Amino acid sequence: MPSHSETKFLPYTAQQMFDLVADVGSYPQFLPWTAAARVRSVTDKGDHDEMLADLVISFKVFRERFGSRVLLWHEKKQIDTAYLDGPVRHLESQWNFRDVDGGCEVSFEVDFEFKSRLLQGAAGMFFNEAMQRVVRSFERRAAELYG
Repeated sequence: MPSHSETKFLPYTAQQMFDLVADVGSYPQFLPWTAAARVRSVTDKGDHDEMLADLVISFKVFRERFGSRVLLWHEKKQIDTAYLDGPVRHLESQWNFRDVDGGCEVSFEVDFEFKSRLLQGAAGMFFNEAMQRVVRSFERRAAELYG
């Protein structure tokens, strides 16, 4: 099962980066391969918000909708995403944001598995590069918004 993790220092606050990643509806404006995004619902669960959202991912002939449950932990500045429905068997990711001197530390982890062996094999060849590109897209968006 492909997985990817990285930690970056960015010259923004943890709150700014949390807000940027939590704004799922804006993803098509800056995330590669994201053709559409729809937030189905956001429910206040007391210590966190639960968002149900759909992303349409488009890459060459591949175009699929992914449904996800996104848990927004405002106090601890953490975002957990779990796959609900679509073309994968498993997908989970976690973002953590922590204020440090001069900015914040952003940690990102993701692992997934496609239902199709063919897609899994193809994805494995470019997965880490694709995830690095996604993280760089968030960095560029932060520079546009907060830089």
